[in-house]
Formats: sequence, C-alpha cells, structure tokens
Amino acid sequence: MNKQKLVVAVSSRALFDLDESHSIFETLGKEAFCRYQIEHEDEVLAPGYGFSLVKKILSLNNHCPEKPLAEIILLSQNSADTGLRIFNSIAHHGLNISRAAFTSGASPYSYISAFGAHLFLSSNADDVSKALSAGFAAATILSGPTIANQSGQLRIAFDGDAVIFSDESERIYQKSGLVVFTENERNEAKTPLPGGPFKDFLRALHHIQTQFDSSASPIRTALVTARAAPAHERVVRTLRAWGIRIDEALFLGGMSKGAFLKAFGADIFFDDQKGHCQSAAEHVASAHVPHGITNEEKSSD
Repeated sequence: MNKQKLVVAVSSRALFDLDESHSIFETLGKEAFCRYQIEHEDEVLAPGYGFSLVKKILSLNNHCPEKPLAEIILLSQNSADTGLRIFNSIAHHGLNISRAAFTSGASPYSYISAFGAHLFLSSNADDVSKALSAGFAAATILSGPTIANQSGQLRIAFDGDAVIFSDESERIYQKSGLVVFTENERNEAKTPLPGGPFKDFLRALHHIQTQFDSSASPIRTALVTARAAPAHERVVRTLRAWGIRIDEALFLGGMSKGAFLKAFGADIFFDDQKGHCQSAAEHVASAHVPHGITNEEKSSD
C-alpha cells in the first residue's frame, strides 16, 4: 500500500452520472449498452455523486505540486472501448486522472491492492462488499450534495464502530443492549479497540495532515458517533494508542447525525448503517460501509 500519497479508487458510476446508460444495460443488455456508449462517446457525462469529493481530493495536490499528495484511480466495469466516453468526460472536466482498469463486466475490486489504493468508492454494492471482505476500505456512495461544500479543506466524517473501529463493541450493543454495552466500554476503557476497515484510510489522511501545521492543514476529519459518555473514553484512548489525530469528535448519544454533519461541512460521511447514511444524505454526501453485525442481520433482506 502506498504510504507516500493518498490513493483513492472510484468507479465510473461513482464519478459520473451514468444512470441512463446503466438503465439500457439492465433492460436491453450488454451489447445495447456498448453500442449506446460508443454512439455517445463525444457527449460529456454530468457529475455523479462522488464527483465533488474527487475534485476535493485532487485539489490536495495544489498544496504540494512537486510531490503529489493524492491520486485518483478509475476502476470501471466498462470495457476499454466503452470507457472512451469516461476518459473524454474526465478530460472535459479537467480531472487529473490517468490510471484506470476497465474490466468488461467483471468486478474490479481485485485491482485495489495492485494500485495501492486506501479506499474504493463505488455505486455497486456487490463490488464494495467484495472489497471489504478482502480487507480493503470500501463504501457504496448513496447520494451527493446539490451544492458542494465550499470550504477549501477536504472534510471527511466517519462513524466509529464497524467503520474506523471493529464491530466488537457494536455486537455487544446489538445483542445485549445499551446498559451492557456501556458497562463493557467502561470496564475496557483502557483497552484499545481493534481496527475497522477504515483505520488505514484514516491513517493515510493523518499522514498528510502531519506534513502541515494543524492550523493550515488541507484536510479536516471528524468522528461522528452515537456513543456518549462514558463510552467515549475508550474511543479517545484507542486513537491515542494508534497515534492518529482526529480533528473533531462528536459524541451524540443517539441523536440524528445530519445536522451535525452539515455544521461540520463534510464532503462525505461514512457509516455502517444505511439508515444513518440516508438521514445524513439530506445534508451531505454519504456512503454506506456494509460491514459488521448490523449488515449481517440485513444481508437476507
């Protein structure tokens, strides 16, 4: 994994609005989809839900042009032939994206490691689940803002359990309730939580932050969790043990997260519970991390 710069892999449907061509694929099949893409390859695609985030990530390189801080990789189930429209749109929008894998319908998640990506962002929930199962940070982007956050900083917000941290404590909460969960977290306050799927992504963001004075960092991070005191202490001590800085920590005790994410100005919010993502989506871009016990229970839905 690339430790020198942040590498984020995105799917073509996360980057651009491909709903029309995807509908053709689903209703008329692959050949009709391919014909459509080739016939329209000179028509520029509109931004997708992840477009604003990608622009923010690429803008990190403005702070250090001689040694890029970040790179975006395209991982697409398009073929190279139909992918011409994607790259034409990338060029039109002025996005500095040059590396890609086109897999002609196969899941592209196996290339995450080869490219050294810290995160895979897709609109395909199946690809995301495969990536998470293989040990990579991955999320299904569910929505995007109608108006992009205008802050010059890249602002990323995370849920805690089953995202940054393992779902070890979340399992106790789901099976035994809040009282038992709180007692366990109080007893284990000085025992660091195991890492979750987004630990290394957060570490990569932190690595960039360490290259700047804290008051001038181009990245700002937030933990936005349903936890409340006294369950907060274990979280604080875990991040301290990892040597990872998080700029803001919001312990909401079950309050709805949307208004807080809007106040933070998140460019994207990652949560393992789809309901939380959908609520947050009214205010900011959100992405579902289908990991941990809450998703195991819903896998048969």
